[in-house]
Amino acid sequence: MSPKFLLLVALSATPVLTPECGGSAPATNVVAAPSQNVQSIVVNPGPANGYANGAFTSVTICVPGSLSNCQTIGGVLVDTGSTGLRVLSSALTLPLPQQTSNGNPVVECNQFLDGFTWGPVQTADVAMAGEKASSVPIQVIGETAFPTIPDSCTSSGPSEDTLDTLGANGVLGIGLFRQDCGPACVVGGSSNPEFYFTCSSSGCVSIAESLTQQLQNPVWLFPHDNNGVIVELPAVSATGVAAVSGSLVFGIGTQADNALGGATVFTVDGQGTISTVFQGQTFGGSFLDTGSNGIFFLDSGTTGLPVCPGANGFYCPTTAQSFSATLRGANGASATVTFSVGNADQLLGNAFLSVFPTLAGPNPGGFDWGLPFFFGRNVFTAIESQTTPSGFGPYWAY
Repeated sequence: MSPKFLLLVALSATPVLTPECGGSAPATNVVAAPSQNVQSIVVNPGPANGYANGAFTSVTICVPGSLSNCQTIGGVLVDTGSTGLRVLSSALTLPLPQQTSNGNPVVECNQFLDGFTWGPVQTADVAMAGEKASSVPIQVIGETAFPTIPDSCTSSGPSEDTLDTLGANGVLGIGLFRQDCGPACVVGGSSNPEFYFTCSSSGCVSIAESLTQQLQNPVWLFPHDNNGVIVELPAVSATGVAAVSGSLVFGIGTQADNALGGATVFTVDGQGTISTVFQGQTFGGSFLDTGSNGIFFLDSGTTGLPVCPGANGFYCPTTAQSFSATLRGANGASATVTFSVGNADQLLGNAFLSVFPTLAGPNPGGFDWGLPFFFGRNVFTAIESQTTPSGFGPYWAY
């Protein structure tokens, strides 16, 4: 897959914040887990060997209740902008239990900003590092048994149901929320956002789906270290590098290695977003998202940055441009961010590099702080309604 503009953040319904393994099949890009709550991640070209700014890890999936009928799948994209584990059917060899409703299989449509995934909801135990979540609903992407996709699903763009189109063997959604849709999908009727469907020989129809049956953020189902995650990545040279390694740490304030310390906490609004103040204007709807491979902000007319010729959709200034902005949480916390925008054609033209801290593109009206934001920072994502030393999630902190 050639490098492209990628906004892998879920187009979800408005969140409602409520308190509240036979032998493993071989897999590419398998990353070892060094300790109980620390999972290794790597930013590299990924299993499709062409991904720019993709943070990948490995996930072990087991038939529920089994300790031996398991499979470790590498090349899974770490995504703080979505919720739920999604795995390509082409990468999965285990026979997992199928979720049903009224005797028919349940299939999910998940819409990202640049496309969608379609596939059945199945159940698995999910393990990373020394953590394990039991009986987790996951999506198996691209299952050929359900070839007829409802029109309401395809509206966000092209299908991302293969390795070439997704660029990963799966997506590990570990964002702010427990479920991928939440209360909006629990009710039926015209207000249902149509994430979940039952499919029969006569076609697929949308259904209401209970919270427990929806795709889950597997972290909140861990017995321990279940209130959030930290993405830890080193700083990167502006010219880019071939690959970098980092850590995905489970838990916030639950062990010595995941304390908040002096990190600034940014609580979110009802949409799960914060604000960005840029050149004297305040833009709501901002978010921190490892699944987006650039910093996507405003448009060419606002920024003065030319868009690259051709179809990759990034900015291409003649020389690198520096900017500053202020992030502001719903709690009033704020911090200034400096960032640079390089020429994407020049950056992506080097086939030996895949990590670019200055990759950026247009996002009219708002700010998507993608993976370049995470380089050189430890960024906390606290899950809704889970208790942390700084109160209940959801929030971001760094």
